[in-house]
Amino acid sequence: MKDIKSILKNRILVLDGAMGTMIQRHKLEEEDFRKGWFENHSMPLKGNNDLLSLTRPEIIKEIHALYFEAGADIAETNTFSGTTIAQADYELESAVYDINYQSAKIAREVADEFTEKEPNKPRFVAGSMGPTNRTASISPDVNDPGFRGVTFDELKLAYKQQVEALIDGGVDLLLVETVFDTLNAKAALFAIDEVQEEKEIKIPVMVSGTITDQSGRTLTGQTTEAFLISVSHMDLLTVGLNCALGASMMRPYLQVLDKKSKFGVSAHPNAGLPNEFGEYDETPEMMADQIKEYLNEGLVNIIGGCCGTTPEHISAIADLAKTYSPREIEVNVK
Repeated sequence: MKDIKSILKNRILVLDGAMGTMIQRHKLEEEDFRKGWFENHSMPLKGNNDLLSLTRPEIIKEIHALYFEAGADIAETNTFSGTTIAQADYELESAVYDINYQSAKIAREVADEFTEKEPNKPRFVAGSMGPTNRTASISPDVNDPGFRGVTFDELKLAYKQQVEALIDGGVDLLLVETVFDTLNAKAALFAIDEVQEEKEIKIPVMVSGTITDQSGRTLTGQTTEAFLISVSHMDLLTVGLNCALGASMMRPYLQVLDKKSKFGVSAHPNAGLPNEFGEYDETPEMMADQIKEYLNEGLVNIIGGCCGTTPEHISAIADLAKTYSPREIEVNVK
């Protein structure tokens, strides 16, 4: 298969949209999260979407296929919470290898089917590595600012287990995403580095941060440029932004990455901001109109969707992206 780095120089690649939004369409019940694997588990599991790669793999397979049909080049594995730290809430640390391995395997199968049908448009699988539900930089206890809910070493170990299983399952690249604490991301990158050394392999890595509000900072207070500098010690495929903001609100921060990043730039914004019911109202057309501004300015190399986006959104974005050239990597860096 053609190397993703060389493809990235010639065209904008399209990342898929929201997994959770698509899973919600299925109106699943508790038994769907247990089937064949966790029938006797002592805790409720409904909402632990990563488990569906084990218990309802046909649903995850169908979602990947819908996004590829819509024009996505890259599918993210269903592993956003696939670490022992995140799964500890459900007492399912022991299921982590299976979650990641099977999720990668499902996405790999679908990607290969599409690549076979369209060899001129190879499909790739990105192992999704979420931020976990703990932060290494901030205390979860307002009365004890020095306390930390997790250590760097604990994070590194958890991410290492995830990375090994994703690679065993056949991913093409790794996506450290929705980064709200760069120290967590550094633990993930350290884990990736260790696995690469041990396995004597080189795997492309994307890092995507989250600007949590219009102050232009991550949850732990970093500006976009500070976030970029914090992860630039690694040889990355892309540095980008996802989640929290809609496309138009994300644009000024992508402009910073465009000016400063020696790597590719990725963006997968939400379908606007959630309404009072927690739903996303932006139509595919509305979102594509805003993303057109990114493309006119030559800000991105990889574009996709986060919360609230569907295959319809990705289809509108993909139709648009194919008429534009990608951002020139390293040319504009000041």
